Amino acid sequence: MKTGIVILNYNDAINTIKFLQQIKDYQCLDKIVIVDNHSTDDSIEKLEPYQNEHIVLLKAKENKGYASGNNIGLKYLEKQKFDYVFISNPDVIVEESVMEELLRDMKENEEIAFLGPKILEMGHITKGWRLPTYFVEVLSTINFFHRFAYQLQRYPEEYYQEKLTQVEVISGCFFLAKLSFFKKINYFDTHTFLYYEENILGKKAEEKGYLTVVDTSLSVEHLYSQSVDKTLNKVKKYKLLKESMFYYEETYNHIHFIKKLFLKILYRISLFLSYLTFWI
Repeated sequence: MKTGIVILNYNDAINTIKFLQQIKDYQCLDKIVIVDNHSTDDSIEKLEPYQNEHIVLLKAKENKGYASGNNIGLKYLEKQKFDYVFISNPDVIVEESVMEELLRDMKENEEIAFLGPKILEMGHITKGWRLPTYFVEVLSTINFFHRFAYQLQRYPEEYYQEKLTQVEVISGCFFLAKLSFFKKINYFDTHTFLYYEENILGKKAEEKGYLTVVDTSLSVEHLYSQSVDKTLNKVKKYKLLKESMFYYEETYNHIHFIKKLFLKILYRISLFLSYLTFWI
């Protein structure tokens, strides 16, 4: 049984190198795959010296987003006949013991498709969330109600009674998956550039009858989207978020025309207010 890890880099070689130095000697990893998502800085030059038989650097011909970039690494490992894959942002801190325990969890539970630890992020703990309903999407698009929408997607603390607790979605910053399942669902959906990738994976797992699970005894620290924050302003990130939301609702929740129109009207109002906030 071979295990690899895919790390997506975009203009963030410093964090990627720090992460490499952290995990390069982890015995549970048979291959480390860095995918440079067509960086516009000197990332390639900084990362190339780290290549060896254990560390591979793949270069995307263009930046088509998070899903597309990760798929490059996933397909490489699938061709190399790997069994398990960690997907990780470069801005995380993870102990080898956490990876080893996640691998044990998954090997003992064949029905699990995606498995993640608790995520420690900006003083908060994320242990998975519910798939968004249309009502939640409406609230998240109305200014001043997005925090309430966020809370509606969270499970109450008392829900997490077991070490391995089933959830509908886990964080995409660090998780473990079976490569065979990724192949069955045609990998990440490349119609999104950024955001909603986790919701789409959770939905696909649910439709196939596979489980998405969080190990509540394990944790990973996420230093919070440093590469995204460096390259995209607040309004651009919001537009990308809502574009992904529309795609998810249309493709996976199959909303009808009236619901879609209502969401788009709310989005235009919210976007206008966001522009005002950005420029004031």
